[in-house]
Amino acid sequence: MNGPPLISLRGVTRVYGQGQARVLALAGVDLDIDAGEFVAIMGPSGSGKSTAMNILGCLDTPSSGAYLFRGVHVEQLARDPRARLRRRHLGFVFQGFNLLARTSALENVELPLLYRGEPAARRHAAAREALAAVGLQGREGHTPAELSGGQQQRVAIARAVVTQPTVLLADEPTGNLDTRRSQEIMALLSALNRERGITVLMVTHEPDMAAYARRTVRFVDGRIAEDTRAAMAEPA
Repeated sequence: MNGPPLISLRGVTRVYGQGQARVLALAGVDLDIDAGEFVAIMGPSGSGKSTAMNILGCLDTPSSGAYLFRGVHVEQLARDPRARLRRRHLGFVFQGFNLLARTSALENVELPLLYRGEPAARRHAAAREALAAVGLQGREGHTPAELSGGQQQRVAIARAVVTQPTVLLADEPTGNLDTRRSQEIMALLSALNRERGITVLMVTHEPDMAAYARRTVRFVDGRIAEDTRAAMAEPA
């Protein structure tokens, strides 16, 4: 792909604790991600993949090294500018859905726009469009308890993309779903990547889910052990 990468990590380390409690979670990671990629991030527990995702999502900062987003040194940003970058460019999907229980699907999806101070009419319109994009038109008034697990995750994805993020970070997005619902969610993420050009970074333990990505980065002991690209965007 022409031009500089969307995201670059250079020599990134992350250390937690001191003395005998010191843990080296990342041990010098170099990684480039181009705009429009769909990357699966894999590795055993304690491998550093979740730490890397937290840094990429501006939820944590490196102990050393550089994190560049569109050429901006994120590791040098103060808390408020880093939070603005997160709100404007990043969307998040979690294994546990993280929906407000007594709140309708529409209101859940509106939340990021509410935090941005968007007017009510604009919030409503954008949230309805996002829910329609994930196949939930007609479910706007339903609470999470009135939706299946797969539908709840679709609401969570709509909430993540309602701000039109540059990057969608998905942490085990199918971890609480059965095989059929998992496949539906992965097909949806693939479509958002392909049709809207959203860069997708997904942590998963499941090879079947990683097969939807065009690239797999595998962490071991705080380092990238393998970085492979697939010929096909989706499994047959």
